[in-house]
Amino acid sequence: MNEIEALQQELEQTKLAYQMAAQLSEFKTGFLVRTAHELRSPLSSLIGLHQLILSDLCDNAAEEREFIAESYKAAQKLMKMIDEIVNVSKIEYGRISLTIEPIKITRVFQKLHKLTNLQAINRGLKLKFETPETEIYIKADYQRFVHSLVTLVDAGISLLERGTILVSSGGKSSQNLAEITIDLPCSTVRWKKEKPILDLDELTLESLKQFSHQVEMSPGMKLMICQTLLEKMGGQLDMIELTSEHSPEPFTRLLMLIPFAGKSDLVQSQIRS
Repeated sequence: MNEIEALQQELEQTKLAYQMAAQLSEFKTGFLVRTAHELRSPLSSLIGLHQLILSDLCDNAAEEREFIAESYKAAQKLMKMIDEIVNVSKIEYGRISLTIEPIKITRVFQKLHKLTNLQAINRGLKLKFETPETEIYIKADYQRFVHSLVTLVDAGISLLERGTILVSSGGKSSQNLAEITIDLPCSTVRWKKEKPILDLDELTLESLKQFSHQVEMSPGMKLMICQTLLEKMGGQLDMIELTSEHSPEPFTRLLMLIPFAGKSDLVQSQIRS
C-alpha cells in the first residue's frame, strides 16, 4: 500500500513538473516572439527616417538634420530596449547576481510614490497607496523590485486617461508570501495590445512623424520583463481582470507575490548592517 502511495505521489510530482515545464516553454516562446516584435518597432522607424533622407524627400538641409536627429533618438530607444532585455536575460541565467535582503514594504511604497506620483498628476490621474497597520518585511532585491513596480505603474499610467491607480499590500501567511496589488481602471485587453509596425512600403513623411512618437516598449513587454524578475526573486506576477460594484467597467489587477522575510532574515540583516 505504501508503495502505491509513493508511486501516486511520484506521478503527481511528475505531472506538476511537466506542467511547469510546459508553462515555462510557452512563456519563453511568447517572450521571444514579443521581443522580436518590440525591437522591430524602433528599428523600422530608424530605417524609415534614413529612407526618407536617402530618397531626397527633405525640403532643405535643416529638415534633413531634423530627420537625422529623430533617427538618433530612435537608435537610442532601440539600444535602451536591447540593454533592458539583455540585463534581464543575464539575471535569468545567473550572470548577474541578485542581492536578496529584507525590505520594508513602506520603504518600497515611499520610493514608488516619489518616482511615479508626478507623472500620474501630469496625466490627470490619482495615485493611492494602502498599507496594513503592521509593518511587512519581504525578501527581494531592493533596486530591481522597486524598478519592477515603477515599470508596472508607469505602464499603467500610459494606458489611462482618467481614474485612480491603487497600490496596496497584504499577506498570505499560509503560503509565506506577501501580496502586493496594483489596481488600474482599464481592461486587460489594453495590456495585451501590440505596438504597430511602420509599413515601409507605404512610407510617408506624415506617417513617419506620427509613428516616431509611439516607439516605446509596450505595456505587455514590460509586464513580461517584470514577471521574469519577480520569478528570479522567488515570487510571481499575474494579471487578472475583475469587476466592481462601483463601476460597470472592468479593471486590471496586477497581483505580485513575494516571499516574507522571517525573523532569522531580519537578524542576519541587522548583523550585516
